[in-house]
Amino acid sequence: MWRLNKVRHKAGRQGGGLEELRLKRREHEKALRQARRDRQLVSKRLLLNEDEDQTEITMDTASGEQDIISTFNKIQHNGPEREAQLKALSKALRDPSAQLTFVKLENSVHLLVGLLSGSDAQCRLQAARCLHELSHSPHTDVAAACLPATSYLITYLSGQSAKFTELCLYTLGNLCPDSDVIREKVLAQGIIPALANCIENQRHNLAVVEAVGFTLSQLLQAKDAAVKIVPMVLASSLSSHLLSVLTPDPKFGLGPAIESAWCLHYLTCSTESNGELLARGALLRCSSLLVSLSGAVAEGTEEEGMELLICPVVRCVGNLLSSCPVGDLNTHGGDIHIVASLCIFLQTYIQSQPALARECSWVLNNLTAHSSTFCSALLSLNLVSGLIQLLPFSQGINTMIIRVLGNIAHKKKEFCVQLVQLGLLSALCATLKMADHEMVTLSLEVLFILVVSSPQIVIVMFGCAEVLMGFL
Repeated sequence: MWRLNKVRHKAGRQGGGLEELRLKRREHEKALRQARRDRQLVSKRLLLNEDEDQTEITMDTASGEQDIISTFNKIQHNGPEREAQLKALSKALRDPSAQLTFVKLENSVHLLVGLLSGSDAQCRLQAARCLHELSHSPHTDVAAACLPATSYLITYLSGQSAKFTELCLYTLGNLCPDSDVIREKVLAQGIIPALANCIENQRHNLAVVEAVGFTLSQLLQAKDAAVKIVPMVLASSLSSHLLSVLTPDPKFGLGPAIESAWCLHYLTCSTESNGELLARGALLRCSSLLVSLSGAVAEGTEEEGMELLICPVVRCVGNLLSSCPVGDLNTHGGDIHIVASLCIFLQTYIQSQPALARECSWVLNNLTAHSSTFCSALLSLNLVSGLIQLLPFSQGINTMIIRVLGNIAHKKKEFCVQLVQLGLLSALCATLKMADHEMVTLSLEVLFILVVSSPQIVIVMFGCAEVLMGFL
């Protein structure tokens, strides 16, 4: 099985800078997701305060140790300025040195936890924002100091305020990867059922759904996720909800679908059989989505960054195919046009995103390895000529393509004749001259399949005789 590594859409400011802030946020998220696509990446997300440029926030982000101490002392005294001081503190805590200073103060985090669990709604919100800033810290000691807050953050996932729920989710998502102790604690505190209830209750609020996906993906990237976390997720309703939000919302954007797709990818690479996901229609759902997305790519109407959704969905399909019983492949695999979709992605991204093109060629190999139906589809949909043209490409793409062509040739003698008619023999003669030993070996194997399939092909083979003599 292929096992590969592994946002906000909102802005907090008002007025003319709103669109500029959104643009910067989208660029930042695109970079994060691009990195996650290329390798496993545990990332952190920071939600901006919606009112952070109000006049009462006067503390400089780079304020020194004395400013932090002074603000903390003022917050300790219950008064009319407490809310304003908490807002100032949350902004100051964006500075990593300020974060370290704050958590070293005696009872500092316990004060925030006390306010988080208190009756004053505004102070509760501001305390949560301070904890969110701390969760974003690059220092693991800061995250560990926030451990007393996790039970309250999980409890508030069932609250009525979507914005507050979103804030709690991203805070938990930031904290989980920093420490095995934190992860064990939140699992014991029931974060998985809490996430399931949250996405069930807030399924129409896509900002919350996206945040649930982010938090879950952070958990699923743990080294022991396959043993401790994945079984809990599969036993809940989470996987069904993840599948239900895979289709991007035209108004909201790709965020929730991307987060859900990565969660599903981590699930499919963490289990041996994937039987439960197959039973829930995951392969058919992912295949259908790829067919839909390829239509937009072919027409040039795809949303910016769509490849960041295509990548995890392609990986899901490949992993699920590896687990799918051969007899059920045609049923679970869905529309035969999935092969056309994969070829569209191959042609579109082979230059700009070769890693994604390689993923698509790998899935084509999985599809054709055990199914004559998908092999036949490649021929009947006139896709083989395009694949043959990709044989000169390197980076592991051509070796996978030659395997796909070998799968087709292996299925039926009639397929061999069609492959020769489409120019495969001359293409193989060219690949035999490559310096890539794996490519030469695979080409010889395909040539052997073609030769033994039909006497007619032997006659045509004399065109490659000069090249073959070089191997003697």
